[in-house]
Amino acid sequence: MRYAVDALRRRPGRTAATAFGIGLATALVLVLLTISAGVETSAGRLAASSGIDLLVTSGNTSLAGGSFPPVASAHTLPAALERADPNVASASPWLVGSLVYANASLYAKVNASANGSALPVGWSPTGASSVGWIPSLNTGLKAPSVLLGPGFSAPGDPHYANGTYAGPATHEVVVDQGLAGVLGVRPGDLLWVSPQSVATPAELPGWFANASVFRVVGISEPFWLIPSALLGFFYLSEMQGLLGDGSAGTDYASLVLVHLADPGNPAADQTTIERAFPGLSVFTLGNILGAVQSVVDLYRTFGTLIGLIGVVVAVLFTTTVLLMSVDDRSRELALLRAIGFTRSRVGAFVLEEAVLLCLLGLAVGLPLGLLGAYGLNAFLIRIIGVLPNGFSFVAFDASVLEGGVLEVLAIGLAAAILPAVRAMQLPVAEELRAP
Repeated sequence: MRYAVDALRRRPGRTAATAFGIGLATALVLVLLTISAGVETSAGRLAASSGIDLLVTSGNTSLAGGSFPPVASAHTLPAALERADPNVASASPWLVGSLVYANASLYAKVNASANGSALPVGWSPTGASSVGWIPSLNTGLKAPSVLLGPGFSAPGDPHYANGTYAGPATHEVVVDQGLAGVLGVRPGDLLWVSPQSVATPAELPGWFANASVFRVVGISEPFWLIPSALLGFFYLSEMQGLLGDGSAGTDYASLVLVHLADPGNPAADQTTIERAFPGLSVFTLGNILGAVQSVVDLYRTFGTLIGLIGVVVAVLFTTTVLLMSVDDRSRELALLRAIGFTRSRVGAFVLEEAVLLCLLGLAVGLPLGLLGAYGLNAFLIRIIGVLPNGFSFVAFDASVLEGGVLEVLAIGLAAAILPAVRAMQLPVAEELRAP
């Protein structure tokens, strides 16, 4: 090992450049590994603390597809699920869709001009994901907490009274911090909501005429289950009215979230519900996390390809440097052979030199990867906006460090092959006779 250290010290500039190159490749792989580990870890932790044990959807639904056909009888299904499976502690139907929102400032500007000429540049309604639910049925589920404002005025669904839609409409909406920031609203402000988008300012008067007016009754924290920083929450029946009738009729939802009294064996409850309701699909939390894992694996594969390119470049660069080092010391290596060192021992000197170079690269790559990962995490959080508490895009764990070390060793071993073979095959007599 002393000989390898001496060889590196002779060319400090070249050694530093090579170690830095290996460090960059190592840092790139570490950043990619920390991102996949971070998303997977955060999603798993949030899902495990959500209270969701089962997810009920319409039949033949695939979690990988990301779309949920309507589930019929949304208001009566929770009680039916509890009757079919006594272990169901609560079942909450959710209607998920996309709506367009506009605030009072935009409304005032549109009223000041029939063709929209009074609108400042960039002013337009905002599209956002939206959820309709029944607040009292979220018992046991970690629904987003209302941070400002009183929240919904009733625990049930007032507009769906006695099995009809004859009850009073509350026209209440809770928006998350991201949507509240974009719209510039606080509790008590009015919002105009419609499922229709707007293409030009000239369409805004007609859009407002057909939009429904809701009052903001709360600003909530973000919600991990829906991948959007912009969310609005409504009573289920009023959300159904906004979106119009679905193919399952007026009373429909996208999915039902189930919280079990005893979550020890969710697969048994999954089987019980599917037997009682053949037209429904039931997924356990493990199934949900498996869908998340498949998405993470897709990005991990893409990241692996990028990292592999970096590793190949590092191997080629290190191989070139080691070949140059062998050429510089060819006479010295021949002399070692002449005084009794075996070919394998001379090759081992080159291998030791490669390993030392890679260890230096690891010393450079670890802090660079750490800084890069957390810098990227801060950038993504700033771009996306408000995220659920505890969510991080990166995570450093033993598997990440192990991946970095294995990568460095792979670079060292691969890069040492050609230089070591060259050192072992040097013609001793010719090298010693050379001037």
